[in-house]
Amino acid sequence: MKKKQTQYRFMFAGGGTGGHLFPAIAVADKIKVLLPEAEILFIGTRSRIEGKVVPKLGYKFKSIWIKGFSRKLNLENLLFPVKLLVSTMQSYFINLKFKPAVAIGSGGYVSGPAVFGASKTGAKVILLEQNSYPGVTTRLLEKYAVEVHLSFEDSKKYFKDKTKLFVTGNPVRENLSTVNKNDALKKYELASSKKTLLILGGSLGAYSLNEAIAKSIKRFEEKGLQIIWQTGMNYYDNYKNLTSKNIKVMAFIEEMNLAYSACDILLARAGATTIAELSALGIPSILVPSPNVAENHQYFNAKSLADKKAAILIEDKNLNEELENGIYSLLNDDILLAELKKNALSLGKPDAAEIIAKNAIKYAQSI
Repeated sequence: MKKKQTQYRFMFAGGGTGGHLFPAIAVADKIKVLLPEAEILFIGTRSRIEGKVVPKLGYKFKSIWIKGFSRKLNLENLLFPVKLLVSTMQSYFINLKFKPAVAIGSGGYVSGPAVFGASKTGAKVILLEQNSYPGVTTRLLEKYAVEVHLSFEDSKKYFKDKTKLFVTGNPVRENLSTVNKNDALKKYELASSKKTLLILGGSLGAYSLNEAIAKSIKRFEEKGLQIIWQTGMNYYDNYKNLTSKNIKVMAFIEEMNLAYSACDILLARAGATTIAELSALGIPSILVPSPNVAENHQYFNAKSLADKKAAILIEDKNLNEELENGIYSLLNDDILLAELKKNALSLGKPDAAEIIAKNAIKYAQSI
């Protein structure tokens, strides 16, 4: 006898980067906890992060042909209209077969055709926008959505229909929590008597951030500073020789909760996931926005926190001049550390994944 298809079917689309993918995964995981019988499908591109991560997590995955429009002139851009058309058709037929009750788009170019295709098959659309300055895909899809969940109050002004907007926060991983600081330091073989700096430049890495740290590394050690340094996959070989008793250099940090627990301050790019995590945990931070992202959205992310005294902003162009003094000033100012921690925590929204998951389930139940 053929198994009856459940009404609780949810399609997720978002990727290209972890910042778009992991919030979607956080919501999908929460739906499975709240509604174990739910059927979940991710649509993405096979060659990007979603194609590698999603199948390992046990979720169904279908790929489409889309590739983003490059800001640099190249031959690939000539194919963009064709890829967009083909991907839209692929998405429509994937959704027609899966019949999602709800489609959740978390940004990135892949969510455009996937969510549009789902809307044409009758799915209710929920959008997640992680960045202070919303991506073009989210803005284009707004008219098809019943809800748009924002991470920043500042984002509201970029949308037309304010009745759809909810400042819910950026969904973070269920297992994100701190552990005892001394226990975390022991895992890294670091001393509890010294201040610890955590450096994150994204999973692939940030060249200018890494170079600035490398230039200052000896002075940091001389001043008794300990460092946990994620160089990123692309740059690890360049800096691994700088590992020492006080400097822990690694390509990628798997157990982020340990790294967050061990640090006194965080130096990082201003990606949406990093900001959501430091806000959820109340970590004092210096944010250095990447200048190489669409619509300079990391700058607006960081500025939104800096304006609320929840983080310190250093622009990438000023990194070499301001980095060392910025780190020393923050580490030696207990009042400022406490203020940043308090204000970051006030912006954290740890229930975001559950709120969005419950709303998605509510729409599925209404069918």
